[in-house]
Amino acid sequence: MSATTDIDFGRLAVGYGLLVFPLALMLWLRVAMIRDTLIAVLRMTVQLLFVGFYLQVVFRLNSVWLNAAWLLIMIAVADGSVIRGCGLRPPRLIMPLFAALLIGAAAPLAVLLGPVLRRPGLLDAQYAIPLGGMILGNCLRADIIGVKFFYQSVRDGERAFLLSLSQGAALHEALRPYLRDACRSALAPTVATIATIGLVALPGMMTGTILGGASPMVAIKYQILIMLAIFAGTSITLAAALFLTRRSAFSDFGMLDKSIFAR
Repeated sequence: MSATTDIDFGRLAVGYGLLVFPLALMLWLRVAMIRDTLIAVLRMTVQLLFVGFYLQVVFRLNSVWLNAAWLLIMIAVADGSVIRGCGLRPPRLIMPLFAALLIGAAAPLAVLLGPVLRRPGLLDAQYAIPLGGMILGNCLRADIIGVKFFYQSVRDGERAFLLSLSQGAALHEALRPYLRDACRSALAPTVATIATIGLVALPGMMTGTILGGASPMVAIKYQILIMLAIFAGTSITLAAALFLTRRSAFSDFGMLDKSIFAR
């Protein structure tokens, strides 16, 4: 297998020509998204170029502390995205959600880097940062879906929730139906992806490994591992997020504190 073909900036500029098709469609149908799309593409370019230059330094130094700091920054950014995506206020929930993301990303990553890949350095930049980013990205998505669904469901179904409490149900008993539905909503996309992976699409981990010069069988093994890690991470993160935020979101009498909602 040959090494990955490099792309100079001139050929990268040619790739931006692909934007002609979506922009032409928006213009033809008068979809008011052209400005937002161009801003999004510009942001993507600047952010990825910055990360690319930064990661070159990180990979060259391969410092445990620098790698750990970068992973913590990634978790902090994801934490803010979850707060905004769920429509919640940050002061009381930002630390519980940060802890949930940290636990959910660190646990499967430690298994992959330790007993599975047996890396000499547990925070080896070449493996820890890309694998941690893939796990964290999916944990973020699961948190936004699950946490938002849970608290919105409790707020919208407040009458039934309060009725359960008034009939003698403990808080965890009254919340169980909402927890069950939130978990189903958050984990269903990952389960669907696992069930169709390889048949409907070649996923990013596998494609990237093949482009990097590995054999298809090695790429498949990596893809299986990352999907298992993602599923474990999203499950851990969701459970931790719902458990840790519950203390801040409900009063001692089991009442939902609606001040946690941004709107």
